[in-house]
Amino acid sequence: MLTTLIAFLGACTLVAASPGPSTVLIIKQALHSRRSGFLTVLGNETGVFVWGVVAAFGLTALLTASEMAYDVMRIVGAVVLVWFGIQALRQARRAKAEQETGWEGTQKSGWASYRGGLLLNLANPKAAVFALSFLPQFVPEGAPHLPAMIGLAALWAVYEVGYYGLYVWFVGRMKNVLSRAGVRRRLEQVSGGVLLLLGVRMALES
Repeated sequence: MLTTLIAFLGACTLVAASPGPSTVLIIKQALHSRRSGFLTVLGNETGVFVWGVVAAFGLTALLTASEMAYDVMRIVGAVVLVWFGIQALRQARRAKAEQETGWEGTQKSGWASYRGGLLLNLANPKAAVFALSFLPQFVPEGAPHLPAMIGLAALWAVYEVGYYGLYVWFVGRMKNVLSRAGVRRRLEQVSGGVLLLLGVRMALES
């Protein structure tokens, strides 16, 4: 059991370390505040847990079995990514206006940050398929399948809260540099461009 747990946490680390849309969004939100970044992490990990539970009940298999269902979800996910990318580019423009006028815009609400992380994860069909293929590999032999899968999903989500929380903490430590309007604007532009490209790539995938 201990060996399985260590292997599972190691695999979770590799998964979290792989760059993806969630990582980009978390860092982008952390540029505004630690609170915003951490709430985005919580939203994302709620999505991770939801997909884990869905996989535990075998419902994710329906998505992989139906090409139409997968394609619909893929297009929805692409639209969500493009929307987040456009929002980031708009925020970059606002940051430029704030720099020129000295006026500071309103901060994003905590619920909006949480909702953004949750939506981005739930709209990603790859997250659903990955949960279905990833979690069963670490169910101990002879263990009840459903409780074990749900337990692993919960552990996965909690572990990633800590992992991505380090990202948020690091961005906060760099606040003196990153909070400069010019730097923040460039980072918003980069994150917006990356999210747009990821959205286009998801839309074009077959």
